[in-house]
Amino acid sequence: MSGSAPGPVTPAGSAWPEPEVLDPRAAPLPRYGSASLADLLPAVTAGQEVPGITSGLALAPADRVCVFLIDGLGWELLRAHPAEAPFLTTLLSSSLNGTGAPLTAGFPSTTATSLASVGTGLPPGAHGLPGYTVADPATGHLMNQLRWQPWTDPHIWQPYPTVFQRADAAGVHTCQVSAPTFAETPLTKVALSGGTFHGRLSGEERMDFAAEQLAAGDRSLVYTYYSEVDGKGHRFGVDSREWRDQLRYVDRLAQRLAEQLPPRAALYVTADHGMIDIPFDPESRIDFDEDWELRAGVALLGGEGRARHVYAVPGAAGDVLAVWREVLGDRMWVAGRDEAIEAGWFGRPGDGVDERVHRRIGDVVAAAAADVAIVASETEPKESAMVGLHGSMTPVEQLVPLLEVRS
Repeated sequence: MSGSAPGPVTPAGSAWPEPEVLDPRAAPLPRYGSASLADLLPAVTAGQEVPGITSGLALAPADRVCVFLIDGLGWELLRAHPAEAPFLTTLLSSSLNGTGAPLTAGFPSTTATSLASVGTGLPPGAHGLPGYTVADPATGHLMNQLRWQPWTDPHIWQPYPTVFQRADAAGVHTCQVSAPTFAETPLTKVALSGGTFHGRLSGEERMDFAAEQLAAGDRSLVYTYYSEVDGKGHRFGVDSREWRDQLRYVDRLAQRLAEQLPPRAALYVTADHGMIDIPFDPESRIDFDEDWELRAGVALLGGEGRARHVYAVPGAAGDVLAVWREVLGDRMWVAGRDEAIEAGWFGRPGDGVDERVHRRIGDVVAAAAADVAIVASETEPKESAMVGLHGSMTPVEQLVPLLEVRS
């Protein structure tokens, strides 16, 4: 007799039930138009009486407003680490006008998409940065929208004015305070330009200068940014000592800025997405480059591990959708392009997307519901080696804080 355990037994004539396929219409959608990142700056500038701007997000008006965006600091991660973030934790009850509710990032919950939503006040289906990498319909090649490779004209790719530009034109003292390396990047130009960019190296310098700029106008709009919570999460994971050290540091930065607010000012602390650690095993990290089923009929694989844009060879979109749904549908929300658009993944249901954006979205779009990622070890070696990932619509990735301090 073998020493191995017996396999499962089913009654004669029966078969194991097929895994339940997740309904892409049931994914936890971003709250576009009421409580998403795209609604934040319109709510702020409407309160500053910038003409022509409205928002479904209600915030008490303030003449001087600073938005401090901490890359990667999801709402659930913050709530899970009160010891590392004592100051920010005290502000949780002020989220979204005291309700304790977070904002949602758009889909996908990734930096390029979220920063464009923050800066333009538009959902991804309008501003046109709907992923980490997406197909450029003009060339047929993938475009990395974070690194802006290969080069394309930023203002053709994203033609809408930013909220910062509209505020600056209305006489609001407007500026961005961030790392000097971001001063001339295409992403800054299309998402965060308007007023004056001020490069400061250290986090402390940014906080101090942001407070100075906030006091420099009767009406002021100041944006500042810190990236290394996200950086340490990608490299070491959100369960690491390195990540927790960064959270402690950024908590002190937020307190430093809050303590310098001038009169008639409000500070909003938010983020672009959260993060989740995905185990390094074949069941959790499915390697597209090694999986013939998932590769069949696919011309380009875009997006990132937990939010994939899949571009089919001509005529194969239906077959690719069927295979991806069969293989992954119990662990990922898998939708065809139009199905995802109509369901409200890239904007409010029924609003559609801009014509120039439509073909940037994959023929098939797959968003992780379980602790799983579609990696590509050969074509995306750096991304595939990351410990912490994000991009999907799960709460740990999509929900971001909106913490308020008023002078």
